[in-house]
Amino acid sequence: MTETVAKGHPKGLYLLYFTEMWERFSYYGMRAIFTLYMVNALLFDKALASKIYGSYTGLVYLTPLLGGYIADRYWGNRKSIIFGGVLMAIGQFFMFASGSMYTDTETAKLVMYGGLGFLIFGNGFFKPNISTMVGQLYKPNDSRVDSAFTIFYQGINLGALLAPLICGGLGEQYDSMGIIIPYQFKYGFLAAAIGMVISLVAFVWLKNKFIVTPEGEAVGLPPKMAYNRQEDAATPSAKMSPIKIVFAVIGWIGLFSLFYFVLLDQDLIGAMIFSTCLVLPAVIIADTSLTPVERDRILVIYIIAFFVIFFWSAFEQAGASLTFFAQEQTNRDIFGWNMPASFFQMFNALFIVILAPVAVSIWSFLAARGKEPASPVKQSMGLGFLALGYLFIAWGVNGIQPWDKVSMMWLVGLYLIHTIGELCLSPIGLSMVVKLAPVRFVSLLMGVWFMSTATANKFAGDLSALYPEEVKIETVATAEPLVIETLKENKLDSSVWNLSAKDSLMIPSVKVDFNKENITSFEVTGQSAQISMYSLKLIKTANPKFEKALITEDGNFILGFKTVESKKGKEIVVEEKVEIWNLHPKKPKFLGMQINDLYDFFMIFVYMAGAAAVILFVIHKWLLKKMHGIR
Repeated sequence: MTETVAKGHPKGLYLLYFTEMWERFSYYGMRAIFTLYMVNALLFDKALASKIYGSYTGLVYLTPLLGGYIADRYWGNRKSIIFGGVLMAIGQFFMFASGSMYTDTETAKLVMYGGLGFLIFGNGFFKPNISTMVGQLYKPNDSRVDSAFTIFYQGINLGALLAPLICGGLGEQYDSMGIIIPYQFKYGFLAAAIGMVISLVAFVWLKNKFIVTPEGEAVGLPPKMAYNRQEDAATPSAKMSPIKIVFAVIGWIGLFSLFYFVLLDQDLIGAMIFSTCLVLPAVIIADTSLTPVERDRILVIYIIAFFVIFFWSAFEQAGASLTFFAQEQTNRDIFGWNMPASFFQMFNALFIVILAPVAVSIWSFLAARGKEPASPVKQSMGLGFLALGYLFIAWGVNGIQPWDKVSMMWLVGLYLIHTIGELCLSPIGLSMVVKLAPVRFVSLLMGVWFMSTATANKFAGDLSALYPEEVKIETVATAEPLVIETLKENKLDSSVWNLSAKDSLMIPSVKVDFNKENITSFEVTGQSAQISMYSLKLIKTANPKFEKALITEDGNFILGFKTVESKKGKEIVVEEKVEIWNLHPKKPKFLGMQINDLYDFFMIFVYMAGAAAVILFVIHKWLLKKMHGIR
């Protein structure tokens, strides 16, 4: 690291750049293979994997409220970053441990959930504090601050660009038949863990030397120790009366109960996020100290935050449904090399690096001529590009069969169009909050903004759960020894995997009744039933050990033999069970619309983002009036 670049940036900026780059590498690396791991190693169905993904990414944006509060009141930035980094490193090693024991499914699940918990809380302490320290490296009103943040955010994009290539390249591996190798996922998680350790060690080792003000004072100390943390009496902090707190708690409990017991089918995390996202904004805008102008401006923040939910819930399909699409229905062959599906998540960061300077030049060109669009118009444009991206890929998949694979250019094109939309919408969100919020409510309203992102990520998981599945695991059931022995006798010939996905196969059929735990009746019919090779190959992709099979006489379910490992005390217990797959799962619905295929699925986002773009554009003049001179 050098002391100055372009005549002026301190070494501390590049330490923060390096720290954030590796932390983002860790986050995006794990995210690149997370849903693939759940579906292909732990054998979750896509709907469950999507909901877990949405809950994880949603909570990642909710916990910064806690981490930021503790840093501001008690620990300071430095201690919070170190604490958060340690938690995230532990979380990534838990993910590595989960991947290492994936054959013991129940234990692997528990370890994975533990890892997600460490990652969520660690991110809450790390994320809100490191970017705060960038500005403190400079004197007030220093003209270099804007370029410093530009350099800092380049580090974020570099980490996001490298992560899918390294973690995805290590974790997502296929055998000679194109079947995913489940034990490889652990190496992707290990790379993410090592990235987090590099980030943490660099910060701890060099922080005292480089994270200092121009006067040489330490940046990020606890409030009582910091030389520059004096209260400004002219800008009192926001306070809540006990009565308001009581009403807020009652309101939160009521909304949580409504979401949890009625609307969300017992989704605990979704109910928690959605109810919090409604209560806090209501508490703030009900504050009697607000002037009419302040209340108008806060209302604009709320409205923009609401529309942003539609953007990020569609944009964040990258780690869920779009990754499923990349794995199953995208031709990833490049001159004989099968590109991992997780690699597609790098394109957004790559296009950001390429197009960000272009976007800045365009906005500057328009601003110099007094034609730069106002913030609400830019955000409407962002939503419009998002809808256009999904319309592009919907066109590409219209009419294809489930076993067809489309050119990767459809998915790459979607990411290009979405990146243009992101450059219209994303950079102005936080700046709008800072410009429109009353000083005493800036922190709380920044929390509201992060909550809208948390809501969007959770909603993204719920939308991804609508991805139309051609096969779906129904249960892993215990069975009588006779059932297990009959299954073992019906091994699929290895040559069947060379058949085309368009072909079909006849295999022995049975009459069977089952519930979630057991096969309750079983009878060999002596007949055969037909299964498409496409369905069989999807099952084989999810479970490479699927080799012995029977099918129900109606052709709706296929039974496979499965060994399940579990720990009882110090002993490893191996049980023989029956894996039951639904060959004709019920297609999902969204607002009464049946999702029969990928075209229907992608059109959800076209309608949703397109409608939001039009409505936001229609009301933008009214919003500008409510902003009272701020653009």
